[in-house]
Amino acid sequence: MSCRRPRVTLVAAIADNGVIGRDNALPWRLPEDLRRFKALTLGHTLLMGRLTYESIGRPLPGRRTLVLTSDPSWLARQNLDAEAVGSADTVATLATAATIQQVLELAANDPELFVVGGARVYESTLPIADRLSLTRVHAAPQGDTSFPPIDLSAWKLTCQEHHESDDSHAFAFTFECYERIRPANDSSCSV
Repeated sequence: MSCRRPRVTLVAAIADNGVIGRDNALPWRLPEDLRRFKALTLGHTLLMGRLTYESIGRPLPGRRTLVLTSDPSWLARQNLDAEAVGSADTVATLATAATIQQVLELAANDPELFVVGGARVYESTLPIADRLSLTRVHAAPQGDTSFPPIDLSAWKLTCQEHHESDDSHAFAFTFECYERIRPANDSSCSV
C-alpha cells in the first residue's frame, strides 16, 4: 500500500520572546520576510485558522487555502468574488473536530502543505511537521499570541541567514530552516 502525504512545513515569524501576533496582526513590518513567505508558499496549499485568514483579509493569489474554523457557516458569509475564489483556488472550511488526517487528505495532491498560523493551528500541527521555516525577529514586542514551545533537539538546523535592521526593517532578523530528525523506522505516511 502506498501513502501520499504532503510534507508539512510550519512557516512563522517569531520574536525573541515567542510573540507572533498582537490584535490579530503582526507586531512588525519586515518586507524581506514577506517576500520569503511568498517565494516559499506560491503554488502550494496553505493551512490557517479563521482569525489568521481574516487578518490577511483575502485569499492569497496563487495558493490553495484551507481555513480551520469551528463555524460551519463561516465560508458562506465571506461573499468572496469570483476573482478572489479563483486566485485562491479553493477555501475549505473544516470543523475543529476535523482530524489532521482529513487536512492531509485535502492537500494530498500538493507535495507540501504550509501551515501559516495561528497559534492553535501551529500547536496542533507541530507534532506532524516535517520542516520549520522560521523568521527569528530579534525584538521583544508586546503581543497576545505566541508560538508554541519547540523542542529543538528533535530538529536539525539546515539553513540560517541573518539580516541586520535597516531603513525598511526596524528589527534585525534571522531566517532559519529546520528538518525533523526521524528515527530510522519512522514512516512519513503515518500521522
